[in-house]
Amino acid sequence: MSGIGVGSIIVLILFLIVLWIAASCIRIVPQANAYVVERLGAYQGTWAVGIHFKVPFIDKVAKKVILKEQVVDFAPQPVITKDNVTMQIDTVVFFQITDPKLFAYGVENPIMAIENLTATTLRNVIGEMELDQTLTSREVINTKMRSSLDIATDPWGIKVNRVELKNIIPPAAIRDSMEKQMKAERERREAILRAEGEKKSTVLVAEGKKESVILEAEAEKQSAILRAEAQKEKMIREAEGEAEAILKVQKATADGLRFIREAGADESVLRLKSLEAFERAADGKATKIIIPSEIQGLAGLATSFKEVMDNK
Repeated sequence: MSGIGVGSIIVLILFLIVLWIAASCIRIVPQANAYVVERLGAYQGTWAVGIHFKVPFIDKVAKKVILKEQVVDFAPQPVITKDNVTMQIDTVVFFQITDPKLFAYGVENPIMAIENLTATTLRNVIGEMELDQTLTSREVINTKMRSSLDIATDPWGIKVNRVELKNIIPPAAIRDSMEKQMKAERERREAILRAEGEKKSTVLVAEGKKESVILEAEAEKQSAILRAEAQKEKMIREAEGEAEAILKVQKATADGLRFIREAGADESVLRLKSLEAFERAADGKATKIIIPSEIQGLAGLATSFKEVMDNK
């Protein structure tokens, strides 16, 4: 019984060992990853996404590679410009592994290799440019560095997608000079803007005074025209009134003469009417009255006629 029990335990242990070995030979490669597999120390293949089985004790996963785009931020590097100005520049490199086999066997430490390659490339690019050009040509520097790094890292199975200059730090003296220059430029722009504002203000005030004088002159002109028009209208109205009065008097006189003629009055009647008119005139305040000779004769005739009537 004891022998059977020991044998069962040994079988169970062996079964568990085989099960563990079989389980360890099953590998699942996640998304955006790749495994470099070696067999007996030599490259055997690259496993893509999915489930894979390796031969126990013979196959080995030599390197697990991430295929996603990666970002590496390198420390500031001292570089010298074409006009001998030393500055500190730190870079950010965006890269992606395109060939896991070359990445695993191309270079010992790919990240350190990229850092050193970035530093040397940056020095070469900045060494061809002056300080002012360096500060204003970030895009040009980024493009040149990306192109150079992409070509240099291609044998390592790495593709450099972008290179960005994070900070450009010139020396303290240069920074002070730049700040003074910027301050002077701001003061100059401020002075220009102030002068332009004062100029515009002066022009606007002058234009306002000009418009005011023009408006006053126009108002005075209109007032004079209106006064002249009113005086003219008044004179026209007075002249029309006098003319109308004269016409009415002439019409009344003509109507009276026509009425007398139609009534058959002779010259004696007209003279008597004239005498009556002078009689009314004598009742006024006039001190002298000149009587025509015709009327004097008519007056004598009237006196004689009165005496004859009295004798009767």
